Amino acid sequence: MTSKEKKSSTGNIVLIGMMGSGKTTVGRLLAKQLGKAFIDSDEEIQRRTGVTIQHIFDVEGEAGFRQRESAVIHELMMLQNIVLATGGGAVMDPENRQVMRRNGTVVYLKSNIHDLWQRTRHDKSRPLLQTEDPRAKLQDLFNKRNPMYTETADLIIHTGKQSVQVLLSSLIRKLGESEISPHQLNDMQTLNVGLADRSYPIQIGNGLIDRSELILPFLKQKRVAIITNTTIAPLYLARLQSALENAMVKVITVILPDGEKYKNSETLNLIYDALLQNRCERTTTLLALGGGVIGDITGYAAATYLRGVPFIQIPTTLLSQVDSSVGGKTGINHPLGKNMIGAFYQPKLVLADIETLNTLPDDELRAGIAEVIKYGLIRDYPFFEWLESNIDKLIARNDEALQYAIARSCLNKSEVVGNDERESGERALLNLGHTFGHAIENGLGYGAWLHGEAVAAGTIMAADLSCRLGWLNEGEFVRIRKLFERAGLPIRGPSMDIERYLDLMGLDKKVQDGKIRFVLLKQIGNAVMYGDTPAELVKATLESCSDRH
Repeated sequence: MTSKEKKSSTGNIVLIGMMGSGKTTVGRLLAKQLGKAFIDSDEEIQRRTGVTIQHIFDVEGEAGFRQRESAVIHELMMLQNIVLATGGGAVMDPENRQVMRRNGTVVYLKSNIHDLWQRTRHDKSRPLLQTEDPRAKLQDLFNKRNPMYTETADLIIHTGKQSVQVLLSSLIRKLGESEISPHQLNDMQTLNVGLADRSYPIQIGNGLIDRSELILPFLKQKRVAIITNTTIAPLYLARLQSALENAMVKVITVILPDGEKYKNSETLNLIYDALLQNRCERTTTLLALGGGVIGDITGYAAATYLRGVPFIQIPTTLLSQVDSSVGGKTGINHPLGKNMIGAFYQPKLVLADIETLNTLPDDELRAGIAEVIKYGLIRDYPFFEWLESNIDKLIARNDEALQYAIARSCLNKSEVVGNDERESGERALLNLGHTFGHAIENGLGYGAWLHGEAVAAGTIMAADLSCRLGWLNEGEFVRIRKLFERAGLPIRGPSMDIERYLDLMGLDKKVQDGKIRFVLLKQIGNAVMYGDTPAELVKATLESCSDRH
């Protein structure tokens, strides 16, 4: 972008490009994913005038149409959180370019002339192509407009032959990268989990627990139940409660015992007891103040109490801020398996206060880093490279590095959840290392190892198995292992009989038709689900990557 004017924080995204570049198709899907409103400027002009674009051209000429187009664009750019698909010629007006740049992130969907011609040659609704040589006209328009598209755009996406879903995923990632800067320290950042009418924001920043104004818009009544535990309550409960009560919100508190071993039906009933005793209604919002255990059990209580009440996640550990608080997986453990009882139930808001990480024990911070590394391994190679350069800053609790890592992780998680809410496909890839890791947790007893520690060892096992299948090379495996080592995380599983490992992995939720399905790595940044792994290779991995006597 050549202009240096400061952008307004509108949340707007503006799609520009030639006719046939896919602005409307991509715009509708993008808006749905990000929980924004979609507007097509041509459709808006037709709605306001009651006639077609062709008719406007016939009666008023191109100059008349451009005046209407500019007026509509200037008005629409005063809105917030919209995805706007503009007409192909809108960028030719310098005032249009200025208002788009100032009030939104401008994305140029760039296609080559051959592809544009294939998409538009049979379309009789394009006034500018109703000539004796429409292909030559298309080329002429491209030659004139392409420099303006390039000058105006914050991002350029080459459409090529990729599918719409692949293009959309790439666009969302690039948008996130452009909005998430490692230099935005102390600025609250907002990401969106795009799930149509169940979409919700993720707020990331410092001191958010004290800001009741971030929570109030999501309350159906001024009454909440804060669910926390004996560790977090002395640290942050009073601050949150005071902020809400100062805003005239009535607060009920439920303090649970701390630890993974208490993520069970007995503890769940303590929440139900408190809600019933206080006559909490369907409009009472539950606030989960704590780590992953509190978030999971509060979410499941919300999903089932009175058949569903609203809840908000306020995660206080790195692991919960980057993973468990986002995506709507809720549940409790069973003696025979981790997270075997639960529901998909989305929160109304995720409030990630980085300040709470100041009181997080070192081993829990490191455990959270295991889940951060996961995102780089499964789908975000540039992030993996960033982690290799910045892992020491994360360990040292550098605020800037932590905020960037949390935002980048949440961006990846929100993209995946938006594409696959109920884990029918892509979302299962988020379980890299978890098949082995859950077996470790279950085999040792919940709480003996932290979840992130078990996932770290499990991820090394998954990488080892990927090498044995001929996918990862030795150099990639060494890079992965070295990063976990630098983070101070386990790179070997505990001593446990191989048959015991296999038996526990057979309880994994990804098992299908009796086969254990593993999330494995084709390469760093590219994960796949695989269900035909030879048993002898799995056993070899367990022999190699656990502390066998």
